[in-house]
Amino acid sequence: MAQIDLRPVRISRDPARRSVQLLAGLALYGTSSAMLTRAHLGLEPWGVLAEGIMKHTGLTFGTVTGIVSVAVLLLWIPLRQRPGIGTVANVVVISVVIDLVRAVLPDQHDLAWQVAFLVGGVALNGVATATYVGARLGPGPRDGLMTGLAARTGWSVRLVRTGIEVAVVAAGWLLGGTVGVGTVLYALAIGPLTQALLPLVTWREAESEEQERAH
Repeated sequence: MAQIDLRPVRISRDPARRSVQLLAGLALYGTSSAMLTRAHLGLEPWGVLAEGIMKHTGLTFGTVTGIVSVAVLLLWIPLRQRPGIGTVANVVVISVVIDLVRAVLPDQHDLAWQVAFLVGGVALNGVATATYVGARLGPGPRDGLMTGLAARTGWSVRLVRTGIEVAVVAAGWLLGGTVGVGTVLYALAIGPLTQALLPLVTWREAESEEQERAH
């Protein structure tokens, strides 16, 4: 399979389509995260940390998610990473949507509904990740931390991501975050799901130029 170019591209290139794609992807991501919190079968790594902090602060899940995202962005400074429009939108939109969706989705206690929320949340998260990353408007805070550390250390992205997520899960678990089958399912499924979907949703400059010529 040909390598997909995911490097950020300025917003002036096909702004309408890419802005809508970015916002849709981030909204879906926030929705998927909220679904996982209501399933109570284990959260994705950063969700485990957010839930752990939430239990000690009394802040909402979305608010904690936003604060953690800002803290991660501060780690970009020594890594010399540059945020894009997508980076800022990532912090704001996901945090707001998580709390909005949690306000209307009840906690699930029936196993069938818990499994449905878990599987649906993981699948939707894969769609969401591919969608917002494919807009190519700048990485999310966690994505930038991963690629920045990989660039500065020379380690592989896979190794850096694994190290970050193990540390995040451990810290979240110690704070009382939920680790379970959902955490394992997410770890196993999100990579393959995102990779399979990226070719379908990634914005390509060549396609944009062809559309402009057609008009």
